[in-house]
Amino acid sequence: MGLAVALARRDLEDELMRAVRVLSALGTTLLALGLAAGPAAADSSPSPSASDGSDSSAPTQAGTSFRTATELQQGQQATASGSTGDYLYWSFPADTGQRPTVKATVKLPGTHGAETWQLDVFDGLRRRQSCQYGASSRSAEQGANSVELACVMRTVRGWAEPWANDPLPGTYYVRLTVVDMGAADLGQPVNAEIQVDSKDIGGPSAVDGSLGKPLVPGIAVKSEAQGDDSRTAVLSSFGSRDGWSSGWWSDRWVWTGIGAVLAALAGIGGYALTRGHGRPPTV
Repeated sequence: MGLAVALARRDLEDELMRAVRVLSALGTTLLALGLAAGPAAADSSPSPSASDGSDSSAPTQAGTSFRTATELQQGQQATASGSTGDYLYWSFPADTGQRPTVKATVKLPGTHGAETWQLDVFDGLRRRQSCQYGASSRSAEQGANSVELACVMRTVRGWAEPWANDPLPGTYYVRLTVVDMGAADLGQPVNAEIQVDSKDIGGPSAVDGSLGKPLVPGIAVKSEAQGDDSRTAVLSSFGSRDGWSSGWWSDRWVWTGIGAVLAALAGIGGYALTRGHGRPPTV
């Protein structure tokens, strides 16, 4: 009787160890797939860059309103000339999983008083977006040669509640202007440089759900080829060649599967350590 119980217990231990080895191999495989899928998911997210707009050089002027904002691709460095007191506008695309960073440098004239410049970012619905960090408003002392501004936005989400002010994929507008200056400095010439870059965040900031269409409002109108007077809105001419990446998939699913496998391994290991030796052979 005791020999039969010992043999049965040994067979059970062999089966448990075999299951642990199988699950361990499966977990290692999923971990390797997760490490490979992380960069792949980030690469699959269309990231507008300077190469997308390689056919044309970087913009050398800025718009004066939302409707006339100069289109700027990520990675390009745009320049513009203006006067103190002007509103300078640019627009750029941002997709799901990206965290854009807007940097601007204003070169001031040789003689001027104390001035305060401000950099604002708006989404496709013209809602002002807050900056995670960065000096979006900075003062220049009298006689300073330049002033540098920066705004690191929040990560663009694929979906949000209607009442939320979360950044969503689509067009974003940049406005650069002076908010405090002396009357004698009004109209003095200035030069501005602006550049937008982004970092792919990926799964850590992914959310369930997807946006039906990116926030790319009509910024111009055109007449139909026919002789009628009908006019239709023209969407922004830039974006991703492969379309916007708003969807349900993210590398978060891979890491969720890896976590489930590790939890199963932990459960089996805990059971193997705490289950004891079964019934005593004398009972």
